[in-house]
Amino acid sequence: MHMKRRTVLKFAGAVALGAPLGSSQAQTYPSRQIRFIVPYAPGGGADIACRIIAQKMSESMGQPVIVENRPGASEIIGNEALARAAPDGYTVGFISNALTVNAILQPKLPFDPERDFLPVTRLLTIPLIMVVPPSMPVNSVKELVALAKSQPGKLNYASFGAAGPHALAMEWFKRVSGTDIVAITYKGVAPGLAALVAGEIQVMLTGLSGGMPHIKSGKIRAIATTAAKGVAALPQLAPIALDYPEYDVNTWYGLGVPAGTPAPIVSRIHEETVRALNAPDVRQRFDSLGVEIAPLSQEAFVAMLREESRLWARVIKEAHITLKSE
Repeated sequence: MHMKRRTVLKFAGAVALGAPLGSSQAQTYPSRQIRFIVPYAPGGGADIACRIIAQKMSESMGQPVIVENRPGASEIIGNEALARAAPDGYTVGFISNALTVNAILQPKLPFDPERDFLPVTRLLTIPLIMVVPPSMPVNSVKELVALAKSQPGKLNYASFGAAGPHALAMEWFKRVSGTDIVAITYKGVAPGLAALVAGEIQVMLTGLSGGMPHIKSGKIRAIATTAAKGVAALPQLAPIALDYPEYDVNTWYGLGVPAGTPAPIVSRIHEETVRALNAPDVRQRFDSLGVEIAPLSQEAFVAMLREESRLWARVIKEAHITLKSE
């Protein structure tokens, strides 16, 4: 926990102080191409999202914004490339929940999450939905909890890695609800959904893009969402927070820059990013992907990272999650 408290202090100091920059430099930025580092393979959802934003920012800023994919090692390869880049505003990077989780689980990272990054803004959130097969006699969180408590250790859920966002969200749900639901590991969301449809597992968390086709076909049933504010695409779906007010989980993507990037440039990147996200055509594309646009001020983003790191540190400790759990 001491490590995470240091992370909070350094992020907060970076926001408060920033690096100075001459006004002429700020006014001429950007004067050349900007590189977006994406810690995922080309073609996936995060890569597509980044390219949508990069294209719109390029149009607004008058310079090319190119996407460079650096996948692998739970985003560590891409995060390291961002940490090692020059702090001049010409390299920015996609970051996600994995940044805080890796800092908790991996003490020997090739970069220092506390020292090497400046968070700029949250970009997008992806609410998770809790789904069950039609054969499950539950239609709400209360009914699921009652069934799980009547059969401790008998219900299973799909996990895609013990330290992944779906598993962490489910482990937190188990703790707030006092249930014993056993993780069964699958190699991805698609195999997990197939197992759910087949009745091999009884519950799982999934994103809208993966779950909606099966929900519409009647192969699975949605009973709740992890997002406390609900899901725009499924307004009738109750949040888990109605029964457990402290529960609120979204997977998210954000933007970071190398530590030492001058404050006026960080502000410009933030401004241009928010402008891109609010463009009507960008909003329409993300709505079609089941992704919610959710920018934050730099200060609010830092506060969110601080609270999230505290939460996942507690859940990881209580659930005895280690790298060997993967």
